[in-house]
Amino acid sequence: MEKRNLRKERIGVVVSNKMDKTIVVEVRWKEKHPIYGKFMNKSKKFTAHDETETCGEGDTVKIMETRPLSKTKRWRFVEIIERAK
Repeated sequence: MEKRNLRKERIGVVVSNKMDKTIVVEVRWKEKHPIYGKFMNKSKKFTAHDETETCGEGDTVKIMETRPLSKTKRWRFVEIIERAK
């Protein structure tokens, strides 16, 4: 089995593409509060490597975990799922 397939993948929305070969992807999910049971919206921003610079703001993309590429980049862009309107 290929090790690359065991890496984490996330789907999120590009919130910034102003940096050179770097995008910022916001990933959102719902989480249940342990005591009260209310579902809360959670989100986290990941910096990802975009070698071809094809992503635009608002695009829904898939990112995959990779080796550290810089101080903050540990993810790389895989594919565009949906283009922004």
